[in-house]
Amino acid sequence: MPLLTYHASHEQFPPSRLVELVRRAEAAGFQGVFSSDHYHPWAPSQGHSGFVWSWLGAAMQATSLSFGLITVPGGWRYHPAVLAQAVATLGEMFPDRLPWIAVGSGELVNEHITGGEWPEKPERNERLREGAEVMQALLRGEEVTRRGRITVSEAKLYSLPRRQTRLVGAAVSEATAEWLGGWADGLLTVGHGPDSVRKVVEAFRRGGGEGKPVYFKMDLCWARSEEEALRQAHEQWRFNILGGSVNWDLRTPEEFEAAARFVRPEDCRDAIHVSSDLGRLAGLLAEYAEIGFAGIDLHNVGTDQEAFIDAFGERVLPQFG
Repeated sequence: MPLLTYHASHEQFPPSRLVELVRRAEAAGFQGVFSSDHYHPWAPSQGHSGFVWSWLGAAMQATSLSFGLITVPGGWRYHPAVLAQAVATLGEMFPDRLPWIAVGSGELVNEHITGGEWPEKPERNERLREGAEVMQALLRGEEVTRRGRITVSEAKLYSLPRRQTRLVGAAVSEATAEWLGGWADGLLTVGHGPDSVRKVVEAFRRGGGEGKPVYFKMDLCWARSEEEALRQAHEQWRFNILGGSVNWDLRTPEEFEAAARFVRPEDCRDAIHVSSDLGRLAGLLAEYAEIGFAGIDLHNVGTDQEAFIDAFGERVLPQFG
């Protein structure tokens, strides 16, 4: 069965509350935590954007869970040599509890803050691959000097963990997943519906990822009534379901808010598993598990996280023990 993790959403909640939530998740039976890494929220109404690398140290000290996150090594907000140092330091302090992180090509809403150019997707992918290669070499203990899209000069990490953290590539399309298969240590994907998600996983394996671990982020919204679940999904996550390349190319939270002004509550059902029925959500989770994921991250996009953690801990997680 896949490892079932709790999603720590830094766009939606203050970091102090997230520490308490992951402690509650551990007590409820979640097996790990997966975290976002944002400089800005998707929209101003979400209202938070804690610095994940500071938060991870506190959260790992407060629990015994394994952790993961998704970050961007393309050289805009973070230089990959600095990211590698952050990963290695956490791995040294908390052995085997940061087994993998996901790396992606990024979103403009977070990466534009340093004032750099935001290139087209193919160029962003090449920067992703270069940044990941830099990180992998440094995490192996090598000294790195290179002058490509990303410049590194005589970088070497001296505080290394016993086991190297794997770099898993993030993809939502079949084309990107197939490209990742040849070089990433695994795949992280997000989607709606087992059939479409399975196609992305198959593309990754076809591209060279056969035998590598695959992970899935399941966006859901559970509340005690259908009406409340749908209301919370629309209130909190309509900004993230716009489709196409919008999520990667809008510049500010205010632009996301404006772009989502015509998203109706019922539209959220096309991207988020919205339900008050724990049995239905458990059934969907079982369908995703059949694809062969090593881990599934449960992101409840609603606001009542404590109720979600307790309900899933009592009624859903035991079915996957």
